[in-house]
Amino acid sequence: MSELVIWTYDWVPEMPRGFVRDMRLRWACEEAGLDYEVRTVPFENRGAEHLERQPFGQVPFLSDGDLKIFESGAGLLHLARKSETLMPGDAAGQAETLEWVIAALNSIEMVSVPWWFLQMTGGDEGGLAGWLEGRLDHVERVLGEREYLAAGRFTVADLLMADVLRVPKVREFGDRPATQAYVARITNRPAFQRAHAAQMAHFAAADAARG
Repeated sequence: MSELVIWTYDWVPEMPRGFVRDMRLRWACEEAGLDYEVRTVPFENRGAEHLERQPFGQVPFLSDGDLKIFESGAGLLHLARKSETLMPGDAAGQAETLEWVIAALNSIEMVSVPWWFLQMTGGDEGGLAGWLEGRLDHVERVLGEREYLAAGRFTVADLLMADVLRVPKVREFGDRPATQAYVARITNRPAFQRAHAAQMAHFAAADAARG
């Protein structure tokens, strides 16, 4: 039995499948060759036990022995400390990786998620489209000059940024060839393919159990 346990929902509707954020932790473990298990909490009727582990009632959260971590970004950084596949050991490489991890969460996803939600619900964007366009243009410029974001090689920063950018509506927002090529290149990695297939199989099995 592995000490690393990734917690996700027992079931979700079809639309978010392949994008539920336990994908990020599964993918990181696959890249680093870390043994892990996946366990579940109910999607419906989220109770006190779930809220004790994740105060917002979301997933994923991570167990590593007695250590418990919520939020996908925090879980990724914990896993990155376990493997130089995910984050270099030198101070400069670590700093560059960390800044791009935070950029993916705080400069891109912070704008892309509410923009995506308003696109899906037909709400007033309130200027978010222009904000997102500017942020994506900055990323396009960076990716036009380098293959990877940090340390000259794949790191957890690429994993996270590609996961944020691969959302179809975000990926299709504007003509950004360097970004398109980057997302295709990073998500073509075998570790992503394994993690994605595993998550899809997990929720397919949940459908069968419910049926």
